[in-house]
Amino acid sequence: MAERSTAAVDVADNGGDEPLTAKADKAERATADGVVDSGKRDSTASGTPADTAETGTHVSPGKTSPPELHSGHKLARRYRLEECVTRLDGFSSWRAVDEKLRRAVGVHLLPADHPRARSVLAAARSSALLGDPRFVQVLDAVEENDLVYVVHEWLPDATELTALLAVGSLEAHDAYDMVTQVSHAMAAAHREGLAHLRLTPSAVLRTSTGQWRIRGLAVNAALRGISSDTPQRTDAEAIGALLYAALTQRWPYENDAYGLAGLPKDVGLIAPDQVRAGVHRGLAELAMRALANDGATASRQEPPCTTPEELVKAIGEMPRIRPPEPAFTAPPEYQRTTYQQGSYGRPAVPGATQIIPTPPPPLQSRTGKALKWAVSALLIAALGLGSWQLADALMDHGNSSGTEDTHTTDDGGKNDKKITKPIGIAGAKEFVAAGDPQSPLDVDKTYDNDSSSYWRTHAFVDGPKIVIKPGVGIVYDLGSAQDVSAASIKFRYGGDHTTVSLYAADSLSPSPSAVDGMKRIGARTDTTSTSVSIKADKPVKTRYVLVWLTALPHAGQDGYSGAGYKQGITNVKFTG
Repeated sequence: MAERSTAAVDVADNGGDEPLTAKADKAERATADGVVDSGKRDSTASGTPADTAETGTHVSPGKTSPPELHSGHKLARRYRLEECVTRLDGFSSWRAVDEKLRRAVGVHLLPADHPRARSVLAAARSSALLGDPRFVQVLDAVEENDLVYVVHEWLPDATELTALLAVGSLEAHDAYDMVTQVSHAMAAAHREGLAHLRLTPSAVLRTSTGQWRIRGLAVNAALRGISSDTPQRTDAEAIGALLYAALTQRWPYENDAYGLAGLPKDVGLIAPDQVRAGVHRGLAELAMRALANDGATASRQEPPCTTPEELVKAIGEMPRIRPPEPAFTAPPEYQRTTYQQGSYGRPAVPGATQIIPTPPPPLQSRTGKALKWAVSALLIAALGLGSWQLADALMDHGNSSGTEDTHTTDDGGKNDKKITKPIGIAGAKEFVAAGDPQSPLDVDKTYDNDSSSYWRTHAFVDGPKIVIKPGVGIVYDLGSAQDVSAASIKFRYGGDHTTVSLYAADSLSPSPSAVDGMKRIGARTDTTSTSVSIKADKPVKTRYVLVWLTALPHAGQDGYSGAGYKQGITNVKFTG
């Protein structure tokens, strides 16, 4: 058992309204709107607890009243507000619909003269630049008509950790997956200078594919005026609290919070395996190392983990926890039916043995012998015909003056056979016609002859046709002007359909609007194959070739790429 740090006690005393050690910093100074949070929890008229995941209301006095908005109101003639899910400290959060892309989104709204409006805009734009799919993405951050609003992804198929813990504690492998993915994600965010500071059970979501995602990076803290002099320690302790709650279904502080009962009063921090039997020992020690990170460690503990990066290292040193093997149920013993026993329709005589007549040998009748002779004759005829065709083909091949890689072209009535040859690729560069690049550092993996490496697009919500930009692709440098007649492209994903075109570009970095003016070499539309060949009607002489994707198939989550409409290119070859 270990003593709690002052910061941890402050969090407990405030019912979990604010994240961990950040509360200690805020206890000594007022929030950005000049009001010190008392930590008392209010409730709505219906009696719902004030600060829950997305549905509560915590009313704190502030200088600016929230804007008077209602369901059906539109922002930028695009985002239609549907339901207010949070109203707190002069801002409100809504579930909305993006009518342009026909999808659900979340929106945070606050007046432009709100004392935290500038910091919210800055936090949202910084979070959007991270582009890590392990975080719920910020889609837009705008100041317009005396309003500041932040638009973010809405995941209808995701479940909050709060809801999962309301049912029971997580299995060891689920808790291991959660702390692993959250720790890696937060370590990546801190490397880019971003902190969460409000990493609560309502901020961690599990999707239907089993991926864990974090919402509110930097933005949730900015909305509430939360700051910390030790942001890495704050987020590391928050991850420890999440793991503790996942293992025990208890909040590791004295006060109840997020629908979870707190620890007994005046006993300090108790190890998870002392709260609940059967807790995984390695995960319990990891939670203690993250929670007691202010120098108070139990005697059996390793040094504390004070940053997400240290948590990642500690997890890497643990044996991996795999899901339990599925239970196998043996099929019922096979029983022969009365029909199979040969006595269908006849009652069995007790004590009598059923005699089953032996069937005659096959094809011993006159008809069977005739059938055998007919089959033999057909086989002999087929062998003779095959031998004649093979000999004819060999003779034609001997008289032919062409080679394997030839094709016939018709030029003024004369048949000429032209030898095709592969064209080497000297370099490549991703072509960005609009918006953000996809994977600019991976373009060389598309011509390294390694089928396991690839360049990939982002996972788009709408499809198969790309909606938010004209397309995505790569420009290839052939080293010098070449006659390009065909290309073979291997994709990573099949299904739905992929639309790919080849264009002759004027440089390795053409103008973003240059696609419409390029000469098209060839195209394949609505293909569902992972291997595509494109042939030109006639060769096109060019040094630079653009491989341009305008429709993508739908694929599930893999690695750090979430489910959505996406495609990857593993190998590209050109011939002339």
